[in-house]
This record gives sequence, structure tokens and C-alpha cells, in this order.
Amino acid sequence: MPIPDTIPILGISWNDALFVLLSGTMLLAALLVVTMRDIIRCGLAMMVCFGALAGIYVMAGAPLVAAAQVLVYIGAISVLILFAIMLTQTKDAPSRLVFQTQAVPAAIAAVLLVVVMILTLGATQWSGIGQPGAAKTPDLAKELFNNWVLPFEIVGVLLLAAVIGGVFLAKRDRPAPSDDAQ
Repeated sequence: MPIPDTIPILGISWNDALFVLLSGTMLLAALLVVTMRDIIRCGLAMMVCFGALAGIYVMAGAPLVAAAQVLVYIGAISVLILFAIMLTQTKDAPSRLVFQTQAVPAAIAAVLLVVVMILTLGATQWSGIGQPGAAKTPDLAKELFNNWVLPFEIVGVLLLAAVIGGVFLAKRDRPAPSDDAQ
């Protein structure tokens, strides 16, 4: 028996339901990233957020971007952040977080960002954009490795330098407390 195009009880399509599920998961995980006190759990919530975003990329017909999302953001950056947190042995945030003192400027910046996004979305011509499969993976690979090899390699070297710097900062010796404080 084939699966119907719409959910029988709700009357909405399966794609819309999956998009709502993935976007809700992504928003909830993003909210958890900025509100939880345990920094390890914040890192894990960030990985869930990136995974939901990769699912949305797959739904949009961009499997290469989804694979890059999983490999780069979940597989490399999130794991690097978690390792850095574990190496520094600081897992709990202070009782009064720094960003709590900057709530008013952050709210103003958020409102300005929303206004700019609304103006941008309203001024964009959307014809032909977002067609699944519009950019095929082989075409994207040819463009990337024929015309953009040098910037691709430069970004790779910069990411390697960032990883080495992060490991160096995480592993550096802390100065021993001096006896002069007595």
C-alpha cells in the first residue's frame, strides 16, 4: 500500500510536516545552546541544531551542502569545541553570565537584524530560486575545483591554523599561584 501524499488526519503534506519538525528542532536546540548553564550540554545541543539544519538542506535539494554541514560543522567544529571545553576543565558557567549585562544592546541589535531581514526578503525576486536540484553536485564540484581552488586551499590552511591555535591555547600551562599573596 503506497503512502499518501498528505497526512490523512491533518491534511498537510509530509514535506511540510518534516520541515516543521526539523525547523522546530533546530530552533529549540538553538535556544538551548544560549540558555543552558552546562557548557557540554550546550555543545551537544549545538550539534543537534547543525544536524537539523543539514536535514533542511537535504529537503531543499542540496545534498552536497548538507554533507558539508555534517562533515565540517558537526564532525569538525563541534567536536573541536567540545574537546577544547573538556581540556580547559571549565564546564559550568558563572552564576551571572556576561551577556546578561548586555541585554538591552543585544535586543536592539536583534530588532535591527529582523527589520533588515524583512526588508531584504521583501525586496528579493524569488522566481526560480529554491528549485530542488537546481545546482547539481558535479557542476558544483567542477566550479569549486576549477575556478576556486586557491581560495579553497587558503580556507583549509586558515582552519588548520585555527585548530592548532585552539589546541595550543587549551594545552598551555597555567601559571602557578605565587607565595607573595600571603
